[in-house]
Amino acid sequence: MDNLELKNQLNEKQLAIFNQEFDKKKKNPVVAWLLWFFLGGLGAHRLYLGKTASGFVLMGVTLLTAWFTFGIPTFIWLIIDAFLLPGMIGEKNKEIETEILNQIKGVVESENA
Repeated sequence: MDNLELKNQLNEKQLAIFNQEFDKKKKNPVVAWLLWFFLGGLGAHRLYLGKTASGFVLMGVTLLTAWFTFGIPTFIWLIIDAFLLPGMIGEKNKEIETEILNQIKGVVESENA
């Protein structure tokens, strides 16, 4: 069942709880883009979006290659990330949405049991 179907099954109170939780937890695109622009070489935007492994790899690539290659590998990675960032933000927010819906669904099922 997708998120839209799950949201349609919520009553008014549950939907209000969902919206409140989602607003608290969702990832802000402006923050992600600012992190990409100012701290992208350190992988901050990837860390913010929960992609810790690739964030630390990017940080390592930056720190290890900046002196010898003038940061060209990092620059290429950041250009690619500029195209991938909208999808990464949407994917993370959908993941957060699913997590909240499953929590609400679990609470409802335990109340009905």
